Order: sequence, then structure tokens, then C-alpha cells
Amino acid sequence: MKISGGFRARAALGAFIVAATIGMGGAAGLATERPASRASESVAQLLGAERAMIAGKSGARIAALSEKSQSRPEPRDGEPVTASTRGTPAAGEVERLDARAISIALVDSQPSPERGEHWRCLAEAIYFESRGEPLAGQVAVAEVVLNRVDDRRYPSSICGVTRQGAGSGRACQFSYACDGRPEDMTSPVARERAKKLAALMIDGADRTVTDGATHFHATYVRPGWSRRLTRTAAIGAHVFYRSGDAVAQR
Repeated sequence: MKISGGFRARAALGAFIVAATIGMGGAAGLATERPASRASESVAQLLGAERAMIAGKSGARIAALSEKSQSRPEPRDGEPVTASTRGTPAAGEVERLDARAISIALVDSQPSPERGEHWRCLAEAIYFESRGEPLAGQVAVAEVVLNRVDDRRYPSSICGVTRQGAGSGRACQFSYACDGRPEDMTSPVARERAKKLAALMIDGADRTVTDGATHFHATYVRPGWSRRLTRTAAIGAHVFYRSGDAVAQR
């Protein structure tokens, strides 16, 4: 069993106090040879050594956490997010945020971001398609958009995916893009949450909520295409699907 340095110091201190107590109480000769002042000095030395060891370990831990937080990649403002540029980790970075671990507290604690066009397109998709859904449902919609970016059957950028079909006279892939109304996110709380969540997802959160979904529909409809796809998740008022066993990669 591994014993820490702090445990050893406390054990030594206890042994010393017991020995001193026995010596002073059971043998007068020993008591006269070890005055109280010498015992106090020894106790102080042991306590000082233990405090120094604990302080050293605490300082090393804080330094390690600080170095780790500084290694996170900086967002690339305004850069189109494609299959080759999305979520590229910094050199040596191995830990990534799991989308299933994203909570309202985590989202709300993020700084309010202001990035480029593709970040805004993802925020709009989250807002207009899922602002009334639980947070997992909002993450799921973001995953669908980003999974399509990574799929060669769809446009290779976020705005290309969310605006696919707009202005072409054909049905839009995302209905809000063709409803004839401006994309004004008027609810302050839902808007801020969508913007922050979009930034987290673009920064490379692992997409683990929908198992590679590229499609979704509301639970109150059953489109014909859903019978040809693999159902992967049902969250809130939406059901999610993918084509075949995995997302096709570019």
C-alpha cells in the first residue's frame, strides 16, 4: 500500500509525542533529560516540514492546471469551418470536451462570443430549430449540421449546410432558411445560449449525442425518407437519423 509523505510526517509526529509522554510520565530520569522546550522545538520542526511539503505539492498542481488551460487552441475568427479545419487540436492536446458533458451551467459560464459568419450560421440553426428543446436537443441539432459538413454528400461549410436549397426554388434543408422571415434571434437568453453552444461545438467538442446523425424531424410528422435511414436518437420533440452505419467522410 502506498503511503504519502504527509502520512509519514504525521505518523512520526504521533510516535514522538507518545514516546515523550511515556518517558515523562513513567521514568523520572528520562523526564529530566528531555525538557519541555526541546519537545516543543521538535514538534514545531515536524509540523513545519509537513506544511512545506503540502505547499510544494499544491503549487505544482496549480502550475500543472494553469499550463493545461493555456494549451487550448485559440478560435479562428472568421475562418470557414470545413471538414479539414473544424476542431483541429493544438500540438500535444489529447483531451476534448464530450458533447454529452455539456450542461447549461457550462454553456452559461462561457464568455459571450463574437466570431465569423459560419459561427453565426450554426448559432442560428440551434436557435431556430431547437431553442425550445432541452440542451441535449440543441447539441443534437448542432451535431447534425457539423456531421453534414463532414459528409461529402452535403456542402463543405456550415453556412452551406444550413442554407442548402435557399433561393433555389426547391425545399430548404432547414425550414427557417426559407420561411421568408429575417433570421433575427429575438430571445436574449436563447440567443446567448445558442451562440455560446455554437462556439463550443465548433471548437471541437466530440459529437457523442446523436451517433453520427445527419437528419432529424419533429415527432409529430413521419417523412418518407425516415424509413430509409437508421434511427439514432430521440430527444425532446425531435428524432434523429443517419444514412447507413456511419457518416461518410470527405
